[in-house]
Amino acid sequence: MWILFQFLLSLWDTALEVLLLGQRVSVRFPNGFLLSTQDMVSEASTYLYEATEKRFYFKGVSILIPKTWQTKPDYEPPKLETYKNADILIEVPNPPGNDVPRTDQFGQCGEMGERIHLTPDIISGKKLEAYGPPGRILVHEWAHLRWGVFEEYNEEERFYQSGGKYVPVKCSEAITGINRAYSCSGGSCSFGTCRSDPKTGKPKKECLFVPDKVQNEKASIMFMQSIDSVVEFCTEKNHNKEAPNAHNRKCDLRSTWEVIQDSQDYKTSTPMTEAQPPQPSFSLKQIRERVLCLVLDKSGSMSLEDRLNRLHQASKLFLLQIIEKASWVGMVTFDSAASVQSELVQIETDAQRDTLISKLPAVASGGTSICSGLRSAFTVIGKKFSTDGSEIVLLTDGEDNTISTCFDEVKQSGAIIHTVALGTSAAKELEKLSDMTGGVKTFSTDTTQSNGLIDAFSALSSGNGLITQRSIQLESTGATLSNGEWMNGTIIVDNTVGNDTLFLVTWTEQQPQMFVSDPSGKTYDNFSVDANFKMAYLQIPNTAKDGIWTYSLTSSAQTLTLTVTSRAANPNVPPITVDSKMNKDTNTFPNPMVVYAEVRQGSLPITGATVTALIESADGTTVTLELLDNGAGADAYKNDGVYSRYFTAYKTNGRYSLKVRALQGANTQRSRPQVNGALYIPGWVENDEIQANMQSFSRTALGGSFIVSNITSGCIADVFPPNQILDLEANIEDDHINLTWTAPGDDYDNGRAQKYIIRMSKDIIKLREDFDNALQVNTTDLIPSDANSKEVFVFKPENFTIENGTTIFLAIKAADKVNLTSPLSNIARASQSIPPSEDSSSPSGVSISTIVLSVVGAVIAMQVSHCVYKENENYLEGKRSVSAKGAVNEIAIRRRIDPQTSPAI
Repeated sequence: MWILFQFLLSLWDTALEVLLLGQRVSVRFPNGFLLSTQDMVSEASTYLYEATEKRFYFKGVSILIPKTWQTKPDYEPPKLETYKNADILIEVPNPPGNDVPRTDQFGQCGEMGERIHLTPDIISGKKLEAYGPPGRILVHEWAHLRWGVFEEYNEEERFYQSGGKYVPVKCSEAITGINRAYSCSGGSCSFGTCRSDPKTGKPKKECLFVPDKVQNEKASIMFMQSIDSVVEFCTEKNHNKEAPNAHNRKCDLRSTWEVIQDSQDYKTSTPMTEAQPPQPSFSLKQIRERVLCLVLDKSGSMSLEDRLNRLHQASKLFLLQIIEKASWVGMVTFDSAASVQSELVQIETDAQRDTLISKLPAVASGGTSICSGLRSAFTVIGKKFSTDGSEIVLLTDGEDNTISTCFDEVKQSGAIIHTVALGTSAAKELEKLSDMTGGVKTFSTDTTQSNGLIDAFSALSSGNGLITQRSIQLESTGATLSNGEWMNGTIIVDNTVGNDTLFLVTWTEQQPQMFVSDPSGKTYDNFSVDANFKMAYLQIPNTAKDGIWTYSLTSSAQTLTLTVTSRAANPNVPPITVDSKMNKDTNTFPNPMVVYAEVRQGSLPITGATVTALIESADGTTVTLELLDNGAGADAYKNDGVYSRYFTAYKTNGRYSLKVRALQGANTQRSRPQVNGALYIPGWVENDEIQANMQSFSRTALGGSFIVSNITSGCIADVFPPNQILDLEANIEDDHINLTWTAPGDDYDNGRAQKYIIRMSKDIIKLREDFDNALQVNTTDLIPSDANSKEVFVFKPENFTIENGTTIFLAIKAADKVNLTSPLSNIARASQSIPPSEDSSSPSGVSISTIVLSVVGAVIAMQVSHCVYKENENYLEGKRSVSAKGAVNEIAIRRRIDPQTSPAI
């Protein structure tokens, strides 16, 4: 069961939309659960108001009730609220017990996140001791989502060296507490003495910072929102710039409040004068069955490039396989005027699907009047239902200069419009219809082999449906064959899918021979053939066997395509899914774009997959990019199931389409999400990675369309620098400093940089603000590797004097062959120490004795040993420690800790 919040934002009228999906969460006591949700939002609104200096609060809140709940008079129909557009998702934890609040953040500092994940136990306050009050948790996650800030704690490195001693990672530094070891055995946990590593003097890995229950410090929400006194974000005055946390690494040592102040929200707002914000108002809306009308172009231009035939193929797949049972479907066609082909029909039988298919247009003629088609669709829907929350699938290939004349009617209708632009001449304002209604935007070229039109219709599953009911595309491919040539391949049906599996084959000339074999070797050739529209489909009965399926197609010289779709094998087990997108819908050259693909099974990230993006331009040219989950370049976090890559290879203006393939290999794993959530307080500890060997799988997913402009004709100059390095790490071993990072490219994360510039300082602020005048490291022998390789650089400083306990800060820039340089990297630290003679658990940190090295000159003379580990572009390193935000926030612990009263696991 899922529950989802969608925030529809405007300053001073911030609307929080709450969507409840499914049947299991609080079904016995739905009213109580709704009250808990309202209490959380009200608490969050007041907390947010104080934290943002009376600038922001939540005003209007809509709660979308599942259609399975009993209807009540005060439940309204939904409008544009959909599950797919949600910003906050509340779901039953998968696996059970994984109640970690988290926010998906694909982008960099200051960029909005994707969505917040909470669980029913968080909403109802059952995790109060672990994470604090629900309203405070929501504000912590809201800052991630809305303003693109990051965590101010660090579960992997809880202590760092500063001022001659080890101190806990925290913000602000004024938070008081002690260091204690936290251990569990036999189902119970306790605190003990924090001891230091005898080799390094650093507190051992079981040590953590235990804050005092009573504090005076007000910051920071991104560190421990659960502390009673914490009601502010860190500011420039109290921000701990030295703390090695994600926020400092990604936000250039700026405080959370400085990042918020740079946002458009802040710049366009002023503080209110009232002591408290108005209470949020709540309205309840209930999901209904899907109501959809196809609006299909049959103008004269649809006779070109086999478009009408391809429209028939794609629409038939949609009506056979994609549209869910019990949905209401109507059909309108248009040229210079509109014609109703079918009033709304509720799909209960295959015969009803066939009847709708028989209404698809067979002849193309006339002009293009998109508004006529839309107005007719509103009428068809309005005869039986309100148009609020209904859907329209609009396909057109033609220009229409009058489309803006019905924009007001579209807004007033409350309908969601999905647009399919076919060919290079489709109306330029078409995407505005989707933008203003929250619909899906897709684009298909006339390159049949790309299978773009079928992909566009395959992407139109219900935005409010359960994931277990969605049609999932396992394969979408095509090939242009010579006479007698074979198109062979394999399809992986994993054990999370298999129901309602369908193979669809299309051709351009004459029917091919078609053979499909299941994992046991049984061959299927009993395709249902539609010779008129050059397509055939094979419906696999019952649940398709999991394993490797094979297909073989052969024919005379022509183009063939193959599409395979399926649904979840078990309604209680979420299938593996792939969702892809670009970081923006429109782009002006020479700004780069970023491709994202999220691979998950329910809430569990899938790591180690091979993910490839296929980006097709209007002229039919396709660029292939391998997407990476390595935490470097465009990828925000390593091993979080989000695969990313910069895209800079656009050559023409106009529309582009994105399709993503994901394949699983032997090393693919499921893991708990780790990043971007409220800090966990020991009431349980879950630091080990949860992984399971998985079956192989294959998926394809359409990522919609985007538009690029301002590209000039002719040769395009090199305008893209190497990407910023954000995973620089440093450590001292004996008398050497070891640096590691992921190599950037010539153009962001593609190609190879020309050189590196490395500088160092004992002052982190001076290094950031005056990098060019800091001490420079000799990198003459350091030759950059290909982008996404792992770089290792080892050098030995000579005559460089520091005391033991003093930290050295290092940063790096990369330059390309035309001397374009990357932004300054994250600042890494390296410390040398002699372990203390006795273990310590001092509240102020672990003190260390000193040793001395020596310094001379503006540029360091050194003996350099250099080794670069070159690996292929999909470099993935090590295993991931997961319990996503968990392990060190202890608000309920008093100054003196009694192990007998520590929270139980």
